[in-house]
Amino acid sequence: MSQKLVSKLPLKLRWQLMIIGISLLAIILSIIFQFTKIFSPDFPLLIAIILGGIPSIFYIILKLLKSDLGADSLAAIAIITAVILHQYLAAVIVILMLASGQALESYAMRKASSVLLALAERMPTIVHRKISTGIEDIPLNDIQIGDLIAVYPHETCPTDGIVVEGKGSMDESYLTGEPYQISKVPGTTVLSGAINGETVIILRAEHVPADSRYASIVKVLEEAEQKRPTIRRLGDQIGAVFAPIALLFALATWYFTGDAIRFLAVLVIATPCPLLIAIPITVISAISMAAKQAIIIKDPTVLERLPTCRTAIFDKTGTLTYGKPVLTEIITSEKVDPNIILQNTASLERYSKHPLASAILQAAKKNKLMLLDATSISEEAGKGLTGIIGNNTIHITHRKKLLELNPELSTQLPPTATGLECVILINGEYAATMRFHDIPRPESKLFISHLKPSHLFNKIMLVSGDRESEVKYLGGLLDLTELHYSQSPQQKLEIVRSEIKKAPTLFMGDGINDAPALTAATVGIAFGQFSNVTAEAAGAVIMENSLNKVEVLIHLALATRKIVLQSAIGGMMLSIIGMGFAAAGFISPVIGAILQEVIDILAILNALRLIWGSQIETDLNPEIN
Repeated sequence: MSQKLVSKLPLKLRWQLMIIGISLLAIILSIIFQFTKIFSPDFPLLIAIILGGIPSIFYIILKLLKSDLGADSLAAIAIITAVILHQYLAAVIVILMLASGQALESYAMRKASSVLLALAERMPTIVHRKISTGIEDIPLNDIQIGDLIAVYPHETCPTDGIVVEGKGSMDESYLTGEPYQISKVPGTTVLSGAINGETVIILRAEHVPADSRYASIVKVLEEAEQKRPTIRRLGDQIGAVFAPIALLFALATWYFTGDAIRFLAVLVIATPCPLLIAIPITVISAISMAAKQAIIIKDPTVLERLPTCRTAIFDKTGTLTYGKPVLTEIITSEKVDPNIILQNTASLERYSKHPLASAILQAAKKNKLMLLDATSISEEAGKGLTGIIGNNTIHITHRKKLLELNPELSTQLPPTATGLECVILINGEYAATMRFHDIPRPESKLFISHLKPSHLFNKIMLVSGDRESEVKYLGGLLDLTELHYSQSPQQKLEIVRSEIKKAPTLFMGDGINDAPALTAATVGIAFGQFSNVTAEAAGAVIMENSLNKVEVLIHLALATRKIVLQSAIGGMMLSIIGMGFAAAGFISPVIGAILQEVIDILAILNALRLIWGSQIETDLNPEIN
């Protein structure tokens, strides 16, 4: 291992690797000294016990003081007993097994990182303040209420404010849950954390950054991290049952035989090394398999907890939907062809930066419509887009502005409905209304409908920051009845906390406003293609933004849990057989330690089955792999 790589490893993992190296070296030197008589063969073993055994025992004692009786408690007792009985080789072998398991577990956990750091890095540290002589750059925290702040294209808005100059659009979906680019003209509000579009916008600061919408999400997330539930690892749960039983058996052996060596031999072979070694290897194998499927597992406990979840909570935008508007309906007057409307509208919208323009152009492309030449194009803020195509004047606007100028057209317009819409006039006469929705992913309905029968989920909820009309529209399409709309990050967090009191809860989301809920849930899964903040908050990240990959992760977790239980229970059954022979005096402590290594190898081979597999079988769609 290179020095550069070692320097990047966490201190705890580096220490564990050093103990492994010291233990192996001590065993080799002890064997050499046994034959050469240069030094006492016990000398290197004692060095290994001092450097490796004492810190390991101290760490285990700290866990016991916290009432955490884990799989490693038997190992600590075995080391202490072996030293007392001068069975130094057996002690070092146990130290080696213990350090190996801890190193493997640390390795599996070492990619975890801080979501709060990611939040901080997302905000600009320098902002552009407009003054009488031009633009000056100032630190973020120097913004005062009333300052004029310039937000350049693709920059993150540094504080809440009101637009005073410029027009364009901003992506607020990660903050609000509403899936659309929001038009910005003088007088409209802007939220801190929103991503600016293609044009420079000048806003007047309404809050200092510490009191902004973005800062409030950070505060909620800090609270969620502080109150994150602690869940015992599966290996520790099994070890908490097996360890006292094995200890009682060893004590009974000592009591009835009066032989302390037999007591040690039973302890050594009872040390649940399949829990300490095979389980971390299974987890690492699963993490590797997940990465091949574009799934990043940040918290390995996801693999243990996911099969136990009985409540599923979905965010809407970007999770069950694509997070962008799609043209879903064209309602025309009797004398107009919908394709003509779409062709003319798209021909104008290609010159616009309006958030709905791309949806209209995509629909025209899908229908293979050729765009027409347009002249005299104008787009006034709040009034819409106008242009001439052929001999016709096309005007694209919205209902409210149209009825302010032409109230007599109210009888010709269709009733208001969910989603967004725009109205098209041809030569001043009403021609059509276009409606847009954030449509569900094609796999959403199938995935949700199979969660209860296939994965034993009892409750499925849709919790979104989007508007009531949009949430109810999606709920109807997906046959969901447990709907919560217009939810703030704090409200989402409270819903998750309420549900995890009733049952283990899975939360899936992709926005910054989902980060606190992802942190608090039993399992948080993020669709992380766009927001690194959300990815940091979650236990697992789906990089391809597909619910099919969530299905793969669920089945991978089920396979992992199955193999973990096989390795743990199978290994312990073999240990119990060995304990019987040790109690009868047929196995010495050193031979017991070697036999335990053989048991470890069998458990490890079983743990590696995930790596050797070519794919993950699912029951949703065989083509998703």
